[in-house]
Amino acid sequence: MSEAVADYGSEQAAMQAYLTDGEARAQEIPNRGAILIDADGNLAKPILDAYWRYGFYIFEGVLDTEELADIEQDVDEMLSRAPVEKGAALDASGRPALGIGHKAPNIIWVKPLSDPSGGTSQSAGRHPVRMFEPVPPANAPRHIVQLILGSLQFSDACLRVYAHPRLLKVAEQINGSDFTPFNEAVWIKHAGLGGSVAWHQDGTTQWTHPNFDLGTHGFNFMAQLHGCTAANGLWVVPGSHAGPADIAAMCAAAGSDRLPDAVPMICAPGDVAICNRQAVHGSFANTSSQRRVTINFGFHRRSSVLGATGNGIHSEQAVYDEARIAARSRVLGLAIDARKQRFPEEEPFNYQPLAGEQLRYDEQARLSLRDYNLLDLGI
Repeated sequence: MSEAVADYGSEQAAMQAYLTDGEARAQEIPNRGAILIDADGNLAKPILDAYWRYGFYIFEGVLDTEELADIEQDVDEMLSRAPVEKGAALDASGRPALGIGHKAPNIIWVKPLSDPSGGTSQSAGRHPVRMFEPVPPANAPRHIVQLILGSLQFSDACLRVYAHPRLLKVAEQINGSDFTPFNEAVWIKHAGLGGSVAWHQDGTTQWTHPNFDLGTHGFNFMAQLHGCTAANGLWVVPGSHAGPADIAAMCAAAGSDRLPDAVPMICAPGDVAICNRQAVHGSFANTSSQRRVTINFGFHRRSSVLGATGNGIHSEQAVYDEARIAARSRVLGLAIDARKQRFPEEEPFNYQPLAGEQLRYDEQARLSLRDYNLLDLGI
């Protein structure tokens, strides 16, 4: 992809000041550090306290250089296998493109520096305000790949990250030992081209749940390949996960899409952020010279999902029964075995819902993952 140059035009000075101020405020929040497990096998209390207070936490140094190299190789391969342009059936080398013939959605395209969702009815209308859209550079393509859904079927490296034992221990501590999968994806914020994601809260269906609390809609892990900055990373409004927010009113009060209380996630390569799905978050168009690649995967409490009607955003709307949850959870069992094969010296995570099952990741299992994201559990 040719080098692109863009800025925020008339908003450039205000945007740069906002990025600088946001980064400084983010560094003041005590919600980052290594994953620490205490002598009783529990996630350290200060980590849990910070996560529940702010709605996000940054785990530093989770992925080492070897694993990052595996991920980068797979990400580059997926992008090389993408359709040569939106709607094409072949990639740039004339091969059948990634995901062609699949039933489930996989590649999401956007116009450079655009906001495809803000102010629309997409995703149950959860992005009520359109973000500022910088003018793309003259050499920009018509569309770029921004999101690869169902990524575990296309990347063994992403599948192995999904089973990282320390991250799954965090999931167990937050959502209980019977936690369930949600959805997996790879986000690519191309340098100078990446589109924005308008402010939103992920959760849509459980705000009136009789036992609603700070964790009802689960969370997402966000593993960073190259790290992320204020310019290309996700921004979060700390403490905004307590209930539904009036995002339109928040932006109106701010006079722009630059919410004054929001802070960016600042991460180094190999850091993994965790973000509550109820927190107000979003990202700006990436006019910077740095690409962001995020390996995204989330988990729910079983009590939030079992018997719930899905929101229809990530998969076809359905009632989530035990059979549906078990079928979707099988992917995690395959991931745990795939990671065990790649990192045999590591103690694999013991996922309680699959205790006693012997799942083996091999070529047949890889083929069985085709369109697995039709079973995503979205609430």
